[in-house]
Amino acid sequence: QVQLVESGGGLVQPGGSLRLSCETSRIIFRLYAMAWYRQAPGKQRELVARIDTGGNTDYVDSVKGRFTISRDNAKNTVYLEMNSLKPEDTAVYYCNAEGGLVGINKYWGQGTQVAVSS
Repeated sequence: QVQLVESGGGLVQPGGSLRLSCETSRIIFRLYAMAWYRQAPGKQRELVARIDTGGNTDYVDSVKGRFTISRDNAKNTVYLEMNSLKPEDTAVYYCNAEGGLVGINKYWGQGTQVAVSS
């Protein structure tokens, strides 16, 4: 069974930093583009950052310059380094994997809560 397990969320003050991790299992990780989404209360889930199989990255405008997505293919893990956090970054953050050997498979993690508050 494919698993995406997020960790690293928590409560942080504005201006602080967090590092999210998403460890995957039972997928050929290097064949998957990886992404982080977030969903705040009462809002739709939005794409925050994405890294493709070649290491190319893309970010939503609101996090550019503050967040960094990276991947470690040897550890089957994707990371999201979040700096200069703002209250509006508060959300449940979800890891997403898309790709595969045959066709396009999509998998989601269970989510990790990030709360930015003083």
